[in-house]
Amino acid sequence: MAKIKLTKNELKSQKDALKMYQRYLPTLTLKKQQLQTEIRSIDARAKEVRERRKSLEAEFAQWIAVFGEADAFKADMVQVKNIRKGVGNIAGVTIPIYEGADFTRGDYDLYSTPLWVDLAADRMEQALSLDLEADVLEEQVRLLQVELRTTTQRVNLFEKVKIPETKANIKKITVYLGDQQVAAVVRGKISKKNLEIAAQKTAEETQENALRNAHAIEKEALTKSEIIVSDARRELEHIHQKIVQLCQQYEKYKLQFKNLAAAQIELLETESFQIHMME
Repeated sequence: MAKIKLTKNELKSQKDALKMYQRYLPTLTLKKQQLQTEIRSIDARAKEVRERRKSLEAEFAQWIAVFGEADAFKADMVQVKNIRKGVGNIAGVTIPIYEGADFTRGDYDLYSTPLWVDLAADRMEQALSLDLEADVLEEQVRLLQVELRTTTQRVNLFEKVKIPETKANIKKITVYLGDQQVAAVVRGKISKKNLEIAAQKTAEETQENALRNAHAIEKEALTKSEIIVSDARRELEHIHQKIVQLCQQYEKYKLQFKNLAAAQIELLETESFQIHMME
């Protein structure tokens, strides 16, 4: 079996070939049956002609024996001058058709030969004509048998080789293409599943990264806020200390001013600042 390509184009070619074989096979089978029928018919006719020839020969031999002058009839007294054949056609086969024959008679002395020689010559022409007809019929059988053998070989080739082989090729290609289609579907589903898994994984990774970034930002913001609060607290403490220092200075200045004021008042109460009215 020749190696075939497992493709859709090859599948189409094999299906077309199968249709052609199945279309031609009935024609070849019918031709084979027709040839067989014609061969049997012609063979039966040839046998019938041969039997008539034998019967005529036997009758001729008995007839000559009655006269007791068998040597009076010579073999060259009747000869075939021309065989007339036509052309026929059976199931596309060109065959010869016997249409008759022309005979010539040898010269013989009418006074020295018996009277029955002319009748014997007529019977001899009939016998030769039957032989020629049988030969033509047998030639027809031979030609038809050659065509029958060729047709039978073609029928067997189509029926037992080409059609089973083509069906097997179609089945092989169909199974392979079906497997390929199933494999493609499976690969598609696997690819889709892998893409879904990859997308899900990417989404999860993105979500995790976002959460990590959010936590990092939150942590950084918390750290910065703690630093800001700490700085604010230190600044507030510093301001508070400044305020306390200012208050203390204020109280100190206030006390100093009060002491100064008291000293001035006390000074004013001294004698030096007393005004005496003159009398």
